[in-house]
Amino acid sequence: MDYIHLKDMEFYGYHGVLAAETELGQRFRITMHIAVDLQYAGETDELDNTVSYAEVFSIVKDIVEGKPYKLIEAVAEKLASAVRNAYPAVIKGIQVEVIKPDPPIPGHYREVSVEITRGEFI
Repeated sequence: MDYIHLKDMEFYGYHGVLAAETELGQRFRITMHIAVDLQYAGETDELDNTVSYAEVFSIVKDIVEGKPYKLIEAVAEKLASAVRNAYPAVIKGIQVEVIKPDPPIPGHYREVSVEITRGEFI
């Protein structure tokens, strides 16, 4: 299995359960690993035979900066579905991590995150 990685894409959104999250918003980092067969794309050198990083970034941006969700689990699910649906013939599986680096909860930690895997992923 081959992979395309988009690491630490950063956006500003309004997802969360707490009032501060939905009123003030916060940064979100998204890391995505996309399982694909890249051999044909490598042999043909044609974008149509792979996944466009620019299009994936745009899809992720629209979701993270768009409609607010209470749970980052829902954000992760929307991201995985939207990217897979954009390339149904190419993407074999996807792993999505949604990271809140600064959630408004007391305590000491680097970040909180969820990670989901959909489809084939080795």
